[in-house]
Amino acid sequence: MGRNPRTRVRGPSFNRLIPNIMTMLGLCAGLSGMRFALEHQFEPAAVALLIAACIDGLDGRIARLLKGATRFGAEFDSLSDFVCFGVAPSFVLLMWSLEHAGRYSFVPCILFTVCMALRLARFNASLDDDDKPEYSYSFFTGVPAPAGAGLVLFPVFLGLEADRLHAEGLATFARLPLVSAVCLIFTGLLLVSTLPVWSFKNFKVPARYVLPLMLGTGLYAALLVADPWGALAGAGLLYIAILPFSRRSYHRLKLAAEEMSETVEEEPA
Repeated sequence: MGRNPRTRVRGPSFNRLIPNIMTMLGLCAGLSGMRFALEHQFEPAAVALLIAACIDGLDGRIARLLKGATRFGAEFDSLSDFVCFGVAPSFVLLMWSLEHAGRYSFVPCILFTVCMALRLARFNASLDDDDKPEYSYSFFTGVPAPAGAGLVLFPVFLGLEADRLHAEGLATFARLPLVSAVCLIFTGLLLVSTLPVWSFKNFKVPARYVLPLMLGTGLYAALLVADPWGALAGAGLLYIAILPFSRRSYHRLKLAAEEMSETVEEEPA
């Protein structure tokens, strides 16, 4: 008797599924953060959202490395970002300090989530724009979604750090509904703004700054392990501080590109 012919399996390879699996894990982490916030366990909630942000930073790069980037993966990643960085942070802040703050306490949460949806929609639409100048590829238009989620969680990071230090005054300040509302509204406006923000994807570091940058990154990693909430709160303040420099860098590149274009047009044929 002859051997039965082997059935050939049709479908994508496992390598092409790895990025989508990571996106699924990030989505589960964001939903877990909402569940922890519902139980007023804010440390695990913050950790879950940080895990979602880390996964979001890796899945796209892994997809390109494995040549597994697909239209489905891009759409799935965008929907996951909306849940993890648009819905979950506002829900965490709602449970953190806005739950019993009055009838209008939910309005900042809605505003932030709507701004995040608009920001992601604008980003997806800009992917098909081939008319953008070359220098603009190093910048985001508005604060990106993971950074926006990190900025809006500043009251949580500050409050957890105050609890660790037993600083009652600072902890009370971090739990004020007004502080959470201001963070939600301010970050939502940054998301939908036209502010050029460094993407750091094509960011070139001068040779003389490579060693200090590596040392600084190592020191921050050590600080993040020793005092995570203080390090995260400080990172949020530092990110806000570099936004004016990002805007100045963009306009400097834009002016240089315009001057070069005018020079080329003035040259005789």
